[in-house]
Amino acid sequence: MEKLTQQEEAAMLAIWKTGKGLVKDFLENHPAPAPPYTTLASTIKNLEKKGYLESRKLGNVYEYTPVIAEVTYKNKFMSGFVKDYFENSYKELVSFFAKEQKISPEELKEIIKMIENSK
Repeated sequence: MEKLTQQEEAAMLAIWKTGKGLVKDFLENHPAPAPPYTTLASTIKNLEKKGYLESRKLGNVYEYTPVIAEVTYKNKFMSGFVKDYFENSYKELVSFFAKEQKISPEELKEIIKMIENSK
C-alpha cells in the first residue's frame, strides 16, 4: 500500500465519509478548501490507479467505491509513523504530545479509560 499525498489523503477522507459515489458527491464532503472539480477528478483517477478505488461507469459518469478501508490505511501508516519517529513506542508518542502540551490531562485520563475498557 502506497503512502498518499496530502491532496490524495484529503480526497480519500471525503470518499470514506461518503462511501461510494460520484466526484460531485466527494466534492461536497471534501475538507475545506475544496479543490476545483477537475482537480479532484484527476486525484480520484490517480487513487484508482494506485488501487485505493474501483469504478464503474454509469452513463457518462463513473461511480467510485473505496477498496481500502480507512481503518486499514490508518493502521498501516500510523504504525510506520510511530516506528520512524517515536522508536516504535506509543508511549513515546503520547509523551511527546504531553511535553508539547498538545494533549490535556483530561484527554490522557480518557485514553487510560479506553485502554482499561478494551482489556
